[in-house]
Amino acid sequence: MLYVVSTPIGNLGDMTLRAIETLRTVAVILAEDTRHSRKLLDHFEITTSLLAYHEHNEAKATPPLVARLQRGESMAIITDAGTPLLSDPGARLVSAAIAAGVRIVPIPGASALLAALVGAGLPADRFTFFGFLERKGKERERAIAELRRLPHTAVLYESPNRLADTLAELTESGLADRRAAVGRELTKQYEELTRGTVAELARYYENVPPRGEVVIIVEGTPETAPTEETLRDRARELRASGASARDIVATLMDELGAPRNLAYRLAHES
Repeated sequence: MLYVVSTPIGNLGDMTLRAIETLRTVAVILAEDTRHSRKLLDHFEITTSLLAYHEHNEAKATPPLVARLQRGESMAIITDAGTPLLSDPGARLVSAAIAAGVRIVPIPGASALLAALVGAGLPADRFTFFGFLERKGKERERAIAELRRLPHTAVLYESPNRLADTLAELTESGLADRRAAVGRELTKQYEELTRGTVAELARYYENVPPRGEVVIIVEGTPETAPTEETLRDRARELRASGASARDIVATLMDELGAPRNLAYRLAHES
């Protein structure tokens, strides 16, 4: 089996008992930075051998790892902090293992994006995770355009030295008045969740350079009520298609959120 194991993002108390047990029993642990991960494993008295698996070697390393899994060895993959595959290596191995018939077992735990999301005070019932935006070029422009149109909450990762510039760019891109939050050093001693509009946060972090890992949460585009002319045009379309006045009223209310009295009046216009 291939275990996808979440590890703490700062506070070692977030290491689960199941994660510790799993890491002790597998044949090998795949880690981004073996020196970094060895400190974590030593803290929990986990002596399992480590093998480096990161973006620079995953293409070459994946086939032999899958072969070992097929021979019956169980492995665990971890990241430097948090949940693997979320802006971290691992997706290639998981995909290849699945194709080879290997069972994938997620061991859930800490996640910076979820910690920031639930502490931001913004709607969390639906969200889109963008990870790290491209630093420049058309891909970055497209991502920001998508973020601007997004009807629900967005979650971004950013490096501390680029946070102010990214917030300034979001401000200039039409998101200045959106509610937002910046989470940094989550679960650690100096944890901070700063809330405000995108423009307010851009000004704040221009003067207060952050330290540590950063998560940005931005609310979706606010719903705008349709104008009366928009509703009238829709009523005309429905009338031309043969819809009854009752059907027009129902459609204007259900589809466009029109008030009942206005929908009734527009449905009966000649």
